[in-house]
Amino acid sequence: MQTQIDIQLLQTDAGKAADSILRSCVHCGFCTATCPTYQLLGDELDGPRGRIYLIKQALEGKQVSRKSQLHLDRCLSCRSCETTCPSGVKYTSLLEIGRHLIDQQVERPFREKLMRLGMKSILPYPARVAPLLAVARTLRPLLPQSLQQKIPQKRGVEEHASTSHARKVILFKGCVQSVAAQHINQAATRVLDKLGIECIQVASEQCCGAVNHHLGDAATAVDFARRNVDLWSRLLENGVEAIIGTASACTLEIKEYPQLLKNDPDYVEKAKAVSTATVDLGDFIQQQSIHKLILIDKLPQIAFHSPCTLQHGLHLKGSIEGLLRSLGFNITEPQDAHLCCGSAGTYSILQPQLSTRLLSNKLQALSDNNPDVIATANIGCLLHLQSGTQKPVKHWIEVVDESII
Repeated sequence: MQTQIDIQLLQTDAGKAADSILRSCVHCGFCTATCPTYQLLGDELDGPRGRIYLIKQALEGKQVSRKSQLHLDRCLSCRSCETTCPSGVKYTSLLEIGRHLIDQQVERPFREKLMRLGMKSILPYPARVAPLLAVARTLRPLLPQSLQQKIPQKRGVEEHASTSHARKVILFKGCVQSVAAQHINQAATRVLDKLGIECIQVASEQCCGAVNHHLGDAATAVDFARRNVDLWSRLLENGVEAIIGTASACTLEIKEYPQLLKNDPDYVEKAKAVSTATVDLGDFIQQQSIHKLILIDKLPQIAFHSPCTLQHGLHLKGSIEGLLRSLGFNITEPQDAHLCCGSAGTYSILQPQLSTRLLSNKLQALSDNNPDVIATANIGCLLHLQSGTQKPVKHWIEVVDESII
């Protein structure tokens, strides 16, 4: 694709990166076929190719509007288009540049600005999420059914202090997950314990930074990343072998710390070491002697939803499904498994109508074979799926943990 990017912008790192990405696009349209929002809306500007043209116009100094901003906002950042693209266009990086550029020129409505500020100020901080969630759970019986289902129910957590083993890993807590679904990491701790691996919890760990990063607050995301890198680097230097993520969105964000910290000479090499050491839980367990896990005879049938961050971001499509099958589970995968469930981080809050339509489609596909349980690998997807069905929705590691003799 030919470009005529504004000369001043072309002198910046963002302008140079955008120019390179745009030139790699041959506007073939393959990406459109796998874009969830284009499938729903049928508007070229609500697909990757159309959004690329909008970003190109902004970079070339042409007038942008609230409508331009809206089309970019409607993107889920699911990266399905990147998986499909034959030219390897780094669409997500271009989208980030385009959103930042347009947000500088187009003021958002007050309600949107307030909502985004609230999410950035609350979601990454467990100490702020916890009391709000407690209040929501208390008021849950008084709320309409549609709202009740959006509030995760409190579950008893069977504390499990990891047995001391020679092999040690950091088990990343996450922000929302550490408050809303502590049982996920407890299940992971128990399973890894049976594999002879000790899980270390890092008390002063920060949010991975994904929420702020995706809402355009790169400065806070960088701050979170630096603090985490400092904490984890010391432990890695002292023999801890890996950083394990039980939420694929968090794992992806940490894996991309080198890109986030690329302009910080004091951190870029340490960020690369942290990135290399970071592994998705399923990918990590696959590398172990899983024959040590003895499971019950009658295993539940699982419909597995592969999060976008797992299959398109971490490129681990089919990995957990394969692991579960090797353990003896009967796994069904939904039609159009590549499509997003509509959670997409803060998307379900910012774009509720589109998110709900995607959720409905995904749950229909997951329920086709009447599974015993729906399983996934990311806290955002899990909570979103739970909000739309009475069918049990769990993290896959919970299902494994519950099935071990």
